[in-house]
Amino acid sequence: MKQQWYAKKWVVIAMHIAAWTLLFSLPFLLRPSYENAHNHNDSFSLIKYIITGALWAGFFYLNAYFLMPKFIYKKKYWEFALLQLIIFIIQIIFDWILFETFLTERTYELKPAILFVFFPYIFILATSTAYRMISDKIKYDHIFQQKEKENLTTELSFLRSQVSPHFMFNVLNNMVALARKKSDLLEPSLIKLSSLMRYMLYEADEEKVPLEKETEYLQSYIDLQQQRFGNNVAVNFYTEVPDKSYTIEPMLLIPFVENAFKHGTGIVDNATINIELKAKNNLLHFMVSNKFNPVSNEIKDKTSGIGLTNVERRLNLLYGGSHSLLIKKNDDWFMVSLQLNFH
Repeated sequence: MKQQWYAKKWVVIAMHIAAWTLLFSLPFLLRPSYENAHNHNDSFSLIKYIITGALWAGFFYLNAYFLMPKFIYKKKYWEFALLQLIIFIIQIIFDWILFETFLTERTYELKPAILFVFFPYIFILATSTAYRMISDKIKYDHIFQQKEKENLTTELSFLRSQVSPHFMFNVLNNMVALARKKSDLLEPSLIKLSSLMRYMLYEADEEKVPLEKETEYLQSYIDLQQQRFGNNVAVNFYTEVPDKSYTIEPMLLIPFVENAFKHGTGIVDNATINIELKAKNNLLHFMVSNKFNPVSNEIKDKTSGIGLTNVERRLNLLYGGSHSLLIKKNDDWFMVSLQLNFH
């Protein structure tokens, strides 16, 4: 999605500079013309005013970018209030230091000074808090809209392409052969195919499903693929999910497995696919590796899978920075490693 011009970093910085410049120029712009004569004391007052303005700007960004996410968003309200009191006292101390440094001919009075600092402090605190909350709301709304759009545009493609027609035709042909042989494998194969289709058409509509269900879907898919390829490909599937309470977005893992069967079979010596799924301490570790033929010019079924690029985009929308995806090739092995934090 193309970034809007007003969201570009240099535009945001320029707008902030313009806003601060306008804010701190207001006293000079609104001052009557007959008071524009400058003297020695006015020069020192201007220096004090500029330094004070810089301190207020610093407090604005400190509160917006550090204190708010560090304390308010984590519901540490008492710590936040204590820090605000400390910052207010520090502002008064700085005001006193600047006054004694630049306005030596005048006498510093504490009570008026406290009021002089209090109202700008409340103004900056309120505006920085509102700025952070509004900017976060806009950010999260934008992400939500992206998710909604992504879900709308990919829902049908997921249902159509997660299991390719080529795969389905081969499975059905194998079942026809089993039926002719009156093989005992026909019934369990039909059950696996039925569970796979049920999951795709019904349970995949849910926002999240138990990780156990996703694992069962992967197992059914692998079993049917093994029925298709027989001894031509060795598949090793290892799972370790001691906690049954984990949930995950449906059909999030299958593209990696389908990609392994897509590129790890055919003209491949000693075709091997290794799949490992572990869930522990609120973390998912999912690894898929397959042997491939780097010089093969075999044309793969274009409807097989949605592509790792689209999967990466879906992961970024769903998990943001709370996941890592590593994809690499090593000699004749293709490896994918996914780690994500369960929400």
